[in-house]
This record gives sequence, structure tokens and C-alpha cells, in this order.
Amino acid sequence: MARTPSRPAGPANRTPQPLPRRRTAGDFAKAFFAFVALLGLVVGVPAALAMSVGWPLPHRMPSLDMVQQQISAQAFVRILTLVVWLAWAQFTACVLVEVKAAVSGVGLPSRVPGAGPSQLLARQLIAAVLLVTATAASFTPGLTGGQHVENTARPTVAAAQQLPGQQQAETVAEAMQKQAAAQAHHALEEQGGTEAGATKFYRIQPPEGRHHDSLWEVAERHLGDGRRYHEIYQLNKDRVQPDGSKLSEASLIRPGWIMEMPADAHGGDLVEMPAPVVEAPKGLKRQIAEYAKSGDHAQPAQQGVGARPGADAAGGSGPQQQAPPVQTPAPQQTPRGAASGTATSSSSESGFGLSEALIGAPLLAAGVLGALGRRRRMALWQSAMTAVAGRRGMEPPVPSGADADVHDALLVGADPEAVRFLDKALRGLSAELDAANRPLPVVYAAWFTATDLHLQLAQPSGQPPAPWQQGSDPTLWRLERTAAPAQVRDLAEIAAPYPGLVSLGTLDGARLLLNLEAAPGLVSLSGPGEARAAVLSSVAAELATNGWSDRMTVTVVGFGAELGALAPTRLRHLDSVGVLLEDLGAEIQRRRAALGAAGHDSVLTGRTGPASQHTRWAPHLVMIADTPTEAEAAALAELTAGAGKLGIGCLVGVDGTAQQLGAAWDLEISAEGRLAAPLLGLELTAQLLPAAVHQAVVRLFASADTMSGPDGDDPAPAPHAFLVDITEQGRPAVYARLVGPYEIIGLEAPDDERSALLHEALALLLLHREGVHPLVLASAMWPRGVTDEVREALIGRLREWLGTDEDGSPRLRTDANGRLTLARSVVSDLDVLRSLHYEATEGRGTRRASVRERLLTDALNLVRGPLLADRAEGRYGWLGHEIIDTQLPLLVADVALALCGHHREQGRPRKAIEALRTALASSPADERLWNELLRATHDTEDEDALRALVAELTARSGPRGLPPRTVALLDELFPSWRGDGGPAAASAG
Repeated sequence: MARTPSRPAGPANRTPQPLPRRRTAGDFAKAFFAFVALLGLVVGVPAALAMSVGWPLPHRMPSLDMVQQQISAQAFVRILTLVVWLAWAQFTACVLVEVKAAVSGVGLPSRVPGAGPSQLLARQLIAAVLLVTATAASFTPGLTGGQHVENTARPTVAAAQQLPGQQQAETVAEAMQKQAAAQAHHALEEQGGTEAGATKFYRIQPPEGRHHDSLWEVAERHLGDGRRYHEIYQLNKDRVQPDGSKLSEASLIRPGWIMEMPADAHGGDLVEMPAPVVEAPKGLKRQIAEYAKSGDHAQPAQQGVGARPGADAAGGSGPQQQAPPVQTPAPQQTPRGAASGTATSSSSESGFGLSEALIGAPLLAAGVLGALGRRRRMALWQSAMTAVAGRRGMEPPVPSGADADVHDALLVGADPEAVRFLDKALRGLSAELDAANRPLPVVYAAWFTATDLHLQLAQPSGQPPAPWQQGSDPTLWRLERTAAPAQVRDLAEIAAPYPGLVSLGTLDGARLLLNLEAAPGLVSLSGPGEARAAVLSSVAAELATNGWSDRMTVTVVGFGAELGALAPTRLRHLDSVGVLLEDLGAEIQRRRAALGAAGHDSVLTGRTGPASQHTRWAPHLVMIADTPTEAEAAALAELTAGAGKLGIGCLVGVDGTAQQLGAAWDLEISAEGRLAAPLLGLELTAQLLPAAVHQAVVRLFASADTMSGPDGDDPAPAPHAFLVDITEQGRPAVYARLVGPYEIIGLEAPDDERSALLHEALALLLLHREGVHPLVLASAMWPRGVTDEVREALIGRLREWLGTDEDGSPRLRTDANGRLTLARSVVSDLDVLRSLHYEATEGRGTRRASVRERLLTDALNLVRGPLLADRAEGRYGWLGHEIIDTQLPLLVADVALALCGHHREQGRPRKAIEALRTALASSPADERLWNELLRATHDTEDEDALRALVAELTARSGPRGLPPRTVALLDELFPSWRGDGGPAAASAG
């Protein structure tokens, strides 16, 4: 995890004083007198001086005679006047500085040199004035008569920051130094006989999951402050390491290196003296050498070594079996001190109770999470299109219990970046080979690590195209993640070359993906029934949702009918092998005929070149849960012999041995979750989807479907989201503006390098009022993993930054399930937007039209742009897992449609048009908004405006033409539109 060097810490964050709940007469009196005092000092003093004394300086250069003359009373008055002018100028500068800070709302104002008392007086006067004016405009901007939030936001935060009597806390640096000193002292006390000045050392650990050691995290764990990493660097700079190399940059460290630590270092991973080994063991030398070749040490901060395929293949052949030359990864060291340095990606042992199966399956979790997001977005759109008038925006059901734990495990385990890299790498390889007029090689398997991708070929295929490299064997092609092409021509134009790759398990950090469609026959899976079912479920779920394929058919026989919810267009269920044999026989005949007609020798040839078709050569992968009968086994073996060239693969679960199947490859799963391939010489930690997790995943997809109603027609009743008190008495202590540029009101901005991290963490919590699991928070902030200590430090800083409510309770809390939740005093504009819409459509607005109009107008005024419009590039990647990108435009559209309906009822079509245009800026593809805009424009009886709108709609629709509902509406409102709308509109009709 790359870190920037520390910079001097500024003032520590201060908990803001609670804003007064009501305005009192004393507040107004104080503000009035402060304003009068400011006016008198800034304007009255210079006016009085100018009128009574005039210009104090002489009108010509003084001569020596003038200097030697006795000082007259007039000269003395002029000198005093000049002093007063200087004091006025200094005070005026202080006022300008304080006003600028209040208007900008950014931290503490600049200090005017030598103006301590003057600046303090100016600050108090400005605070007294702005405090009342800010209080007069509520933090719930919907109730300020339609006034925008931006008119009151910044003065409010400035006043809150500059309240008189507010004392500055210790600086961040001082606090961290005290904490480090206390921890070091405690560690020395526990060490008993250990000398305080003894030299201590630390060995850089190999990677664990997606987490890699770095000097920053070593300093965080053992010195109490990651910013002290430079001390470790200075102690070890140019020191010869066991592999003969030297530390030249703080970000370039390698596993196995020994680091001398500062004297106050503490923790269980340290030793008093390094191991008396002059030369590193052979295994470690090989690991370090392969790591050096990988180029991963060029990654920022802490890239470590992943497992590498490098051992000789251990293959064999039986009477009816063919063993592919699969290389095995080199073994890795087991990290020491794993208890204290466990990464988030593998922290299911930390007592949080999340599913190990999903946390340890990043590709499977990413696919399932992506499919779930697509299903929820589709359900939201369907519910919006079928919603009745006045309905509030749909909210997806919030998982609870075991389902919530599984959803959190998906969020923690998912690695969408790895999926994107794998997809881009494979399609890029296909494009490079196609450009060189070379065929795609047959790939039996792939080894995927944190740093590179290895393809195991069925036979040597020459040198790979750049940036791929030849591996340790002619059948091994390798691509470093750092060398992946930044740009590949439109991926949609390149057929996925190896969509049948699916994860089976891991070996020393390397993940094995087996290409089921390349098997030269049946693949058998034997072992206990429960473990076998867990493997089959994992394989089926990953194939149905993976991101490195286009189209495919996944057929499950005898199990998994409910898995169709994950990918209805990909996955189908059959009850028996007999039905499968009929379908499979016909499909094989069709595929052979199609290949012959196209002149291809295999589906791989059909997936390259200008005539490649994504769907015609899509694989068909079959999984059978129960052992087939002898006759069925013989028929399957006959059908699938050589089916690899046709893109058909078959994985069959069997009881006992699989000799009767005549399988090409055998796999064995143990009750302990070890997956062995005896003929391939492999034994992996299997990737499993246990029955309980399997069922919870299916329930998550089923709950998404309920948003469209049980029959898919009438929307189901929407659960109420987090609603806030939108009256003036309900002003929040902390108000965040997320809809548009990100701003926080009521908190002082952190002054250290963690400010962006704290803001991002708060945004995640605000979008999940139901709570966020600590591991989910950590995986969102650090997608590549982070230690428990760093995660807890972030939560502690966030809790300190948010402060406490008036009753002393923290604003960041932990609920009974261990999830982090925000107090009701911390509110976002999205919460206010939902609450205003709810009150307008289901609350007070249903009883009085004027209240409804005001609430809807205030809600629409909150929309300043897209969500977190100014977020930094490279951050907020977790938004890709969210459906807020669909929820927010639909909610804005619901508000605009309700307001449009009200204005049309009142005979104000132009106001209706204005509301609809505002919503279209956020949701330009919403057909409902355009149709209502047509109706409102028609109400104006302005035929030219209606004709211009038709032209705009026609231009937007492009070659696809207008939607059928829009065409029908135009036929009703404007029968002559076909002649005016152009050819596209006419063809749409």
C-alpha cells in the first residue's frame, strides 16, 4: 500500500460545539451590537479621522530643520493619528481574513503578523454575527422557502469552527508521539530481562492474500506511527540483504529481507538479533529470484512475491486418462506473526464471523456481486416503470442475519480489479495473436497470483506476443500485472478466448483456474457428497457470473435449480442425465456441422479474426451432481470424446472411484476441503460454496426480485429508508452534501494526509444507514487488503473526528452485530431528499397541496449534480458495487414527476417543464420524464415548442428510434409529428 511521505501535522481535529437549537433575543442582540461594533471600527474610525484630523503625513519630504524643531501639539496629534491609522489597517486586515475564512468554510484562518488581540476581537465579532445568520437558515434546506443550501452552508461551518472559548486539541503529531511512547514503554515492561537498548530486527513477510508488507505498515505495527517508516529506511539504507541486494528506495522491499528497527520498536514479530544465517536457504533464494524477475518490486510501497508456477509437471497417464502438463507453483513461506498482521482479505479468523468461502474467492465474489447489482438495478427500473402515481422511490430490501453476513463477505472478498485484469489480459492476447495471424493455443489451465498470470498450454506454441513472456517451460506463457496493456481496442469487439476458465482452489497463494472446455473428455469429481456439492456449486456460480466471458450455456443436472436466479440467460437446470444426453447429442452434431461449414478446426479458430462471433462459438459446460448409470456414463464418454474442440466440457460428480466413467481428468475432494488431482500431481485448498452460503446467495437474488412484486407487475410495498426530522427543531449536528460536490458542514476538515480517507469512509457510512461491517469498510478503503491494526486506527480516527452528541454518546457507534452505524445527528442531503419526498407523497403533503408543492420544490433544489461529483480519480472504487447510481436518478425523477403533476393540476405547465428539465439533467434516459415533458409542453399550446421537443427526442433516439410508448403518446398529442419529426421518428412508428 503506497504511502506519501508525512508532512508536518497541523492542528488536531476538534469536536464542534453543538449549534443552538433556537434563536433567542440575546443572540439577536449580540449579533446587532457586534455588527454595530464592526461597522464603527471598520468604517467609523477612518471616517472620523479623515474628518477631524485629515491626512496625518506631511505633504512634502521633511527637511533636517523640521526634524530638529521642537515637537508641537499638532505634530504629536498627527503621530497619534498615524498610529491609529496603522492599528485600523491591521484590524481591517484581520476582519478581511476572518470573513474570507468564514465564507470559504476552510479550517482556521490565516494569522495576521503581530495582531493577536486584534484578530481575536475580529474573530469574536464575525462569529457573533455569522452564528445567528447561520442559525436562521436551517441545516434542512428544504424548509427555507426554496433557498439553496449553498447560501447558508459555508457561513455555518465557519461560525461553528470559530465559536468563542473553543480550545484547540493536541496536534496529531503530539498525540501519535505520546501513543508510540506509551506503547514502547509498555512493551519494554513486558519484556522483563530484555535490555532497553538492545538492537531489534524484523523480517519482511511474504504476501498473505492481497496484503503485502511495507515499511509504512511495519512502522504502524511496531512503532505506533506509519509515518516513522523513514527511520527504518535510514537504519537499513544500503545494508546488504540475505539475497545480496540492497535497500535503495523505501518502496522497494522484498520478502526475506531483515530490517533493523529503532530502539523503541515493540511487538511479537521482532527478534533481538537476526538469525545467524549468512546465506539464505535455497528455497528462499529461488523465491526471491523469481520475485525479482516478476518486476513486482516496482509496484508502489510494498508489492511482495506471489506464488509462481515453476516446478516440474508431475504427470502420468492411465489406461483411459490423459494428464495435461500442469505446472505447480513454487511454495511460499508461512508468514510469521500472522495473528497480528492478518490482511483484511483473509481475516475470517478475526472473529467477525463472515464466510471464509467467499472472502477467499475473489473472482467468484466479484462475479456474484456484479450480477446481484445488475439484478437490483433492473428491479429498480422495472418498479419505477410500473409504479403508481405518488409512489416514493423504491428502496431495495436490506439483508439481515445470515444473508447480511454473506453480503458483507461478498463485499470483502470481491476483487473486481482482478477480474478486469484477467478479462483484458485474455482478450488482449487474442487480439495480438489475431494481428500476427496466429491461432489461439489450447489452454488447459491458468495460475493467477497477485502479481501475474500464467497460462498452461496443451503444447508449445512458440514465443508469446508482447507483453507476454515465455515462462520456465515452453508450455507456459506469463504476463505481469504491471506489464498489462493500458489500452486494448474495444473489448466488445474481441471475443472472449477462454470463457471456460473456472477457479478450483489455491496453492501457496496462487489460484488455479481449470479450462473445462479444453478437457479431452469427461472430468470426474469424487469425494464426500457435501464437499462435492460445495465444489459443484462454486464452479456453477462462477461460470454463470464470471466477467471474462461473453455468452455461454451452463447446464446443471440433478442440483442447483435455484442457481438460475444468478444468471437466467446463462444457467439452466435439467432433472436427469437422460434428458441431457438427447440435447447434448443434437448440439454436438450442430457444432460439428457449423465448424465444417465455416472451415474451422475448433471453436478457438472461430473466436479470432474479423468473422469471429461471440455467441456462435460460446461454450456449453455441463455439471452433473449424481453418479450416472453405466449406460449413461458410456454414452457421456462417447459424446464428449474430443468435445474440447467443440467448446463442450463436462464435470461429473461420482461416488467412490471414477474408473467406470473413463474420465480424462480425475479430481478428488476431501471432507477437509482439499482438492487433489493425482494424475496432475496437484493438491489444492479447494474453492467451495457450502450449502448455507449457497442458500444465502440465492436469497439475496430472490429479495432483489421482490422489488418488482411477486408477479412482476405491481411493485411490492417499499420499505421506508432512513428518514430525518425536516423541521427546524431537527437540525443535525453534522450535515454532509453528497448530491453534487462533496461538502461537510459542522465538522472541521482534518489537516493531515488522512483527510481524504476519512471523508471517503464517512460517505460510505452515510450511504448505508443500516450499518457497515468493519471488514467491508476496510476492503472499500484498501481494496488490496490492510492489517487489522490499520483498520482499527482508521475507525478510531473517524470516531474522534465525528465527536459526540450533546448527551456524550459518540456519533460513530457499533451495533449489536458489530457493524458501524452513524448517530441520527449525522445527516446527508440524500437523507433529507428522501425524507422530503416521503413527506410530500405519503405524509403531510397528501393533505395540503401547498405543503406538497413546497416540499417537492425544496427536494428538487437539493440536486446540485451527480453523486460525489468532485470525487478524486482512483478513490471511491466501492461505488461500483453500489446501486445508488440507479437509485438517485430514479428518486430525482420521482420528485420531478410528482411536482410536474401538481403544477399541471394547478394550470402551470411552464413550471412543470422547469421541474422536468432539472430532473433530466440527472436522469436523461428516463422515458417517463420525456413523456411528461411532452404532455406539459402540449399543455402550453405552443406548437413550435412541441415541434422542437419532438426534434430533440428524435435526435436523441438515434438509429433505434423512439420507444413505443413515446410513439403512441405523440400520435395522441401531435398527430402530424411524423411529417415533422424526420425519418427516424417515422420509422419508429
